[in-house]
Amino acid sequence: MNASQLLLSAHSGSPMPENLNPAHQALWTEQAGNWHLAHDMCNEIPDPAGAWIHAYLHRVEGDLSNASYWYHRASKELPTCSLEQEWLQIAEALA
Repeated sequence: MNASQLLLSAHSGSPMPENLNPAHQALWTEQAGNWHLAHDMCNEIPDPAGAWIHAYLHRVEGDLSNASYWYHRASKELPTCSLEQEWLQIAEALA
């Protein structure tokens, strides 16, 4: 499943597809509307992937200082792109 399909699935109201990797599960969960569960899930994903998702989630939340900490742990810069673009980038990179 590519990033666009994953995004459409999360917005469809359908259950999470089976056989998603843990990163895609967390990203899907956030887009399906459960930020808190996605946050819990990303803590179970080893760095740097888990840190990147964690950073993105805190950026969604608007907590840029916390996001910056997690971007550093993920060896990433604080992005200037939209949240939607970053979500797609993460989903593609962690496929």
